[in-house]
Amino acid sequence: MNAIVIDKKIVAVSIKAEEESKVPDIEKMNEKFDRPESLEGSTYKIKTPLSDHALYITINDVVLNPGTDHEMRRPFEVFINSKNLEHFQWVVALTRVISAVFRKGGDVTFLVEELKAVFDPQGGYFKSGGRFMPSLVAEIGDAIETHMKRIGLIEGESLSDIQKEILAEKQEEFEKKHKIKPGSGDFPPTATLCLKCHTKAVIILDGCKTCLSCGASKCG
Repeated sequence: MNAIVIDKKIVAVSIKAEEESKVPDIEKMNEKFDRPESLEGSTYKIKTPLSDHALYITINDVVLNPGTDHEMRRPFEVFINSKNLEHFQWVVALTRVISAVFRKGGDVTFLVEELKAVFDPQGGYFKSGGRFMPSLVAEIGDAIETHMKRIGLIEGESLSDIQKEILAEKQEEFEKKHKIKPGSGDFPPTATLCLKCHTKAVIILDGCKTCLSCGASKCG
């Protein structure tokens, strides 16, 4: 290593810091975020006994920080289409409000509980399979929840392998007792509403109230 000769008077001394590597800004959803030219999305069909025509809910997502460790998928906008124009005004208003909340960013999962808590004063309805919906708005919230679970924004509840095995055994026991075709998913007319999954699938098995849909059980 060659020596460096200093032939001038030293007037100041400083330590040169190593240049810090620039960390790219993490992109987050906010009101200033520009809509990309194309978005990925999913469409969910809602068929209720309230109308002869189905509703189609399309939720488009934006992918933030693609290709990085901070990549995330967030809902950006929602559209609801139907041949039934009876609810046209409030449906359009609802989609615009929900889309505005999506674009504002932050935790938007609260929308699900707010929508699912809306009750129709004329009474709700049971979907195919016996699940109760308190209103059409609540079912829209249920579809949004399904989508948020699909993209990982809401953690879905899942039964353990043991719970699934026990539930399958109880379902098989019920089908044999009532001579129902295996795997039909039908529940008896006398079944009551489950307060956990909101499905009319609670029956008495072995002295316990048991939900054949989600496995919730209560003895008494």
